Amino acid sequence: MSHHQPDPNKSVNLTINGIPVTVPEGTRILEAAKKANIHIPTLCEHPELCKRALCRICVVECDGRGKLIAACANDVWEGVSIVTNNSRILNIRKTIIELILANHPRDCTFCIRNTKCELQSLAKLYNIVNPLFQNDCADNPPSIESETIVRNMEKCVKCGRCVEACQEVQTIRAINTSHRSKEYEISTPYGQTLKDSSCVFCGQCASVCPVGAIYEHDQCAEVRACLNDSGRKTIAQVPPSFASALENALSLAAGTVTAGKINTAIKLLGFHKVYDMKIAAASASAEIIGEIKARQNAAAGGKLPVITGCAEGVGNFVKNFYPDLAAHLIAEKTARRIFASVTKNGYAKEMGIESSAVTSVSLVPCLAQKYSTEKNKTDFALTAAEFARMINLAGIIIETLHEEQFDAVNIKLPKQDISVKKETVCGFAQGRKVMEAIREGKCNADWVEILSCPDGKCN
Repeated sequence: MSHHQPDPNKSVNLTINGIPVTVPEGTRILEAAKKANIHIPTLCEHPELCKRALCRICVVECDGRGKLIAACANDVWEGVSIVTNNSRILNIRKTIIELILANHPRDCTFCIRNTKCELQSLAKLYNIVNPLFQNDCADNPPSIESETIVRNMEKCVKCGRCVEACQEVQTIRAINTSHRSKEYEISTPYGQTLKDSSCVFCGQCASVCPVGAIYEHDQCAEVRACLNDSGRKTIAQVPPSFASALENALSLAAGTVTAGKINTAIKLLGFHKVYDMKIAAASASAEIIGEIKARQNAAAGGKLPVITGCAEGVGNFVKNFYPDLAAHLIAEKTARRIFASVTKNGYAKEMGIESSAVTSVSLVPCLAQKYSTEKNKTDFALTAAEFARMINLAGIIIETLHEEQFDAVNIKLPKQDISVKKETVCGFAQGRKVMEAIREGKCNADWVEILSCPDGKCN
């Protein structure tokens, strides 16, 4: 194994399919090809994860040698001549895809990832119409892991993305691998369900899955049932970050979707009220700051810093991995759920009906915020992907809509205390660092907020 450290200031000259390319030393073949506008197909590769070379679909030839190497896991070198596309390579890639399909359900039209599945796209790219191999896939039902995640491991292509996202990126280790060779599989420790594991339901495994093996638990049907129930009133809450998430779900350009257009779409679906969840964050902040002041002034000394999260899975994280710091947690209910309860009760009072006759639906920017420790059959959280499916089914073209204002909500917000020191960390790997600092007495913050997503997009 070479211990050479590439120098990014040194250039490497090579050719890819006869095209001269110059890239920094340490550049992978896959990245060099992109610079030359040459597409090399992959399945296990993900830009936010490390190189794995598991699927072998990205194989290329170098310097006319017979041996093929993975473009995703090998760096270029000076003077190398790379071929990414010839009859031999195309046939090998097609065969690999055929072998994967031989162990994959062929229910694409019913799959939640239909048209957004990377394996389906590869099969289309290589014109696989009549598979060569007999399909040996078992017909086991999906496993619903709470209202957040569904696992259908019959569709797993063993790319390892979810394992790395769980173990290395989030450091939760609720998903791993087991067995070898033909028996190799993506699994959980001791085969337990995610509900019984250390899982914090951050949803990162689902966000990197290339197929329909791990995905959000779709609750659109339940929400539509509530909207069609004449005896119920249905209200919605929308956070400021939802517009960007919905643009991604609908493959629209940035700035196409606004809060006002989302409000209009919500009303067209039949919702009775729509509220601005921005108020929830301000209201929750005021409540948390009040708790901090109370702990600071307590004669016995309260536990500081206080710990909160954007999702209730943060509570699971602290209790599973740092039980000695559980006293630092404030109420497990998030700002979203507190606000949903406030608006639900307020609207019920306004209408003179029981709160049990009101359904609250929160639109959330990430899968993590669907998770709730409280099981309520009339309150829901929909991700951008779910909401996109709802408006598409209703024939609503959101970018063409006019803008409507949020409905008023009567919540008085106290003044914010800017003297409180707050530290926000993204993802549980960073969360571990701040938790260790709290444990060692080296955290100077009054308030630590842990966001479930490593990129902070859940905020």
